[in-house]
Amino acid sequence: MDKPKVVVAGHICLDITPVFPREPAIGSPTLADVLRAGTLTRVDGVDIHTGGAVANTGLAMALFGADVSLMGKVGDDPFGSMVLDILRDNGEGKGMIVSDGERTSYSIVVAVPGFDRIFLHDPGANDSFSLSDLDLDAIREARLFHFGYPTLMARMFRNGGEELVGMFRAVDGMGVMTSLDLSSVDEQSEAGRADWARILAAVLPSVDFFLPSFEELAFMLDRDALRRVRSRAGSGDLSSVLSVEDDVAPLAERAIALGAKVVLVKCGAKGLYFKTAPQAAIGRLEAKTRKPLGGTPGEWADREGFERSYAPERVLSATGAGDTTIAAFLAATLEGYPLGRAIKLAAATGASCVEAYDALSGLKPFAELEAKIDAGWRKA
Repeated sequence: MDKPKVVVAGHICLDITPVFPREPAIGSPTLADVLRAGTLTRVDGVDIHTGGAVANTGLAMALFGADVSLMGKVGDDPFGSMVLDILRDNGEGKGMIVSDGERTSYSIVVAVPGFDRIFLHDPGANDSFSLSDLDLDAIREARLFHFGYPTLMARMFRNGGEELVGMFRAVDGMGVMTSLDLSSVDEQSEAGRADWARILAAVLPSVDFFLPSFEELAFMLDRDALRRVRSRAGSGDLSSVLSVEDDVAPLAERAIALGAKVVLVKCGAKGLYFKTAPQAAIGRLEAKTRKPLGGTPGEWADREGFERSYAPERVLSATGAGDTTIAAFLAATLEGYPLGRAIKLAAATGASCVEAYDALSGLKPFAELEAKIDAGWRKA
């Protein structure tokens, strides 16, 4: 059987992750206790891998069996050479643009065991990425176009998001399935000041699969709700205090009302919430696939639910967990899995990802994940 052709475009960077010792800490330290100003903190090596949606989601979809083309931009500098070398080692990278005079994007990922990650990020060449950088002929031949992290790409959110909106309208008009993922927003940056509610209202009618996290979606559509959840969480993890019914479901409903056909909201360690549009909208999506999603007419219409996370054997880093969760969901969808099974494979992939420092080393084939699920894999 031919592999489904997929184009993954958008943000790409180099992730540099210092490896912190895993000896148990004395007492219950805060992150400030671990990283104290004016002191030297020992690390045990460094993990260097590609990051961003293009690398994480794209390479993961290739591992799950898709025929993937990557479209992103790096600078003509040492970091850019490292990114391209990593992509080539994974059999990808032909669609990448090397831009003279621009910096390659990179992130310093501070992943201290027991604490959520901190990112120090330079968007670099991603800021200049535009519709003109896409190979539209290659996209026209694909079954799915996935775009990730417009929140970290200045051309995508400036001028009311006209570049992002134009891109999705063009691809949607080709009859290609479309998918959109977001990333965290620096609320003090230019991206944080953009009118994301307006941008989503314009782009979501052209988006089939919308895959944000709760925090990203709440920041864009209901900041009062986000402030309430943050207040409940205090210094703790937001996912630990999330109410699916009161906090997550209303945001997904708004995204469906704005035009998305399938919404998958990542809720961190808590799990995944999903909601799908009524049959009329799902029918327009299935017109692109030329067959019912999941193999059964109407199986994906008017569905909603919550899938709790699976318990990983160990947690080294959550880097790339959201991206690879998305990759598994999209790959399973393209392979014709029923909605419920596709969601389980997505959750299982997220749990596998956190068992490694990078986004790809912990991933497992669907057959292995299904065997583990069917054997009663414990929920977190």
